[in-house]
Amino acid sequence: MARVKGAMMTRKRRNKVLKLAKGYWGAKSKHFKMAKQQVLKSGNYAFAGRKMKKRDFRSLWITRISAAAKANGINYSQFMHGLKKAGIDLNRKMLSEIAIADKEAFTALVEQAKAAL
Repeated sequence: MARVKGAMMTRKRRNKVLKLAKGYWGAKSKHFKMAKQQVLKSGNYAFAGRKMKKRDFRSLWITRISAAAKANGINYSQFMHGLKKAGIDLNRKMLSEIAIADKEAFTALVEQAKAAL
């Protein structure tokens, strides 16, 4: 039986890594060994970045809600506590959107939260 050499699959595997490393600076996009290391590192950064994105957006929403609540004479923690007591289940993303887009509706929510306290 003929001997099977791995040249085709090796080249395919290397080209896949080099394609992922396209655009990296210097030898990291040209040399397989350095490209492989950088692609692995980039994958770790991307994974961490996806987690950080969620944290960043949550803190942005909280900041927006807090500013809108302060404009209506109540602080953020009391507002959220009042909403929970009033039985209003809106997540922070939606509260943030309401605070930006519809100030009258947000004021109504603040009044309900104040009444529940």
